[in-house]
Amino acid sequence: MSDEKNERVQVLKLHHLRPAPGAKKDRTRVGRGEGSKGKTAGRGTKGTKARYQVRVGFEGGQMPLHMRTPKLRGFKNPFRVEYQVVNLDKIAELYPNGGDVTVADLVAKGAVRKNEKVKVLGQGDISVKLTVSVDKVSASAAEKIAAAGGTVSQ
Repeated sequence: MSDEKNERVQVLKLHHLRPAPGAKKDRTRVGRGEGSKGKTAGRGTKGTKARYQVRVGFEGGQMPLHMRTPKLRGFKNPFRVEYQVVNLDKIAELYPNGGDVTVADLVAKGAVRKNEKVKVLGQGDISVKLTVSVDKVSASAAEKIAAAGGTVSQ
């Protein structure tokens, strides 16, 4: 009973932690006096590798890979307009009874994202009368909408 009172409970604290013996080893500083790795700093004597290191990607005088590969041709047109596309089969699915097709309506139905231009393409068939007013309509889509009795305004 008296032994238990005399034993003190030791709490582990951060400032008492130390690395294990031999766990931390200093890096070798080469070329700093005549001690270990002093004079030639582990590079041997003479030659290119002793004087300086050749650059990354150097192929010994052969034409390097980055100069052998062709340059990128063309350019990115800063005036290119990208449209979100909606095909006629999707419009037929969204408007089974016909009606007015507008960009705002297509956004509300989740067919396109807002604040972007919309183009209707002619994939699929349409059999109901539609009044389409979007940013752009392909020739085949306009033809099919007109054949079904609808109108197109861009």
